[in-house]
Amino acid sequence: MEKREQLYEGKAKKVFATDDPALVIVSYKDDATAFDGLKKGTIAGKGVVNNRMSNMMMQLLEREGVPTHFVKELSDRDTVVKRVRIVPLEVIIRNVSAGSFAKRYGVEEGIPFDEPTIEFSYKNDDLHDPLINSYHALALKLATKEEIETIKKYAFKVNEVLKAYFLTLGVKLIDFKLEFGKTADGKIVLADEISPDTCRFWDAKTNEKLDKDRFRRDLGGVEDAYREIFKRVTEGK
Repeated sequence: MEKREQLYEGKAKKVFATDDPALVIVSYKDDATAFDGLKKGTIAGKGVVNNRMSNMMMQLLEREGVPTHFVKELSDRDTVVKRVRIVPLEVIIRNVSAGSFAKRYGVEEGIPFDEPTIEFSYKNDDLHDPLINSYHALALKLATKEEIETIKKYAFKVNEVLKAYFLTLGVKLIDFKLEFGKTADGKIVLADEISPDTCRFWDAKTNEKLDKDRFRRDLGGVEDAYREIFKRVTEGK
């Protein structure tokens, strides 16, 4: 497959056209940002971890009935995916209080919820991705009622599958962010990535953070944390 002109460059990835208009190549970078891009840095090897781990998670979810944009892994950093129009809703599923949830509602981190929560934010950098509800999403015509219901259904399914999977690796899935896209024929599919950039992973025994929080909070050992979660995923233990 031929990599053609660059279509887009985001904080963590570049997207290239291919000789097939229905497919694009995503190339993962080592760049790291936090707090709306106010904090910038590099995490050595992050692109490889996020690309390969994300592809493994997408294939696992496909087997469990969640349609995704994944097509084929080309190399350690490059993957062919379906070309989609991203629905401008970031979907956050939480199993345990942490991060902005704990801060926003004045609770300590680490409190398990009886049931997972879901929240949406409007994917808009200029507005700093504000929290919205489904009624706002409809009013702004970000998605239809049916699309929102489909996204919610898939998001909870992703949580169910990944929470169980990571527990087998001795990891608690605390919370995570998903993005969905629409294919040319209007089908909703899981897009973006599933990685230590987009998920909070805590060691099940020690609660040690194995994700981007180590970069956000200057905890040190960032590369080691990414390597550790990747090792558990690839070795299955």
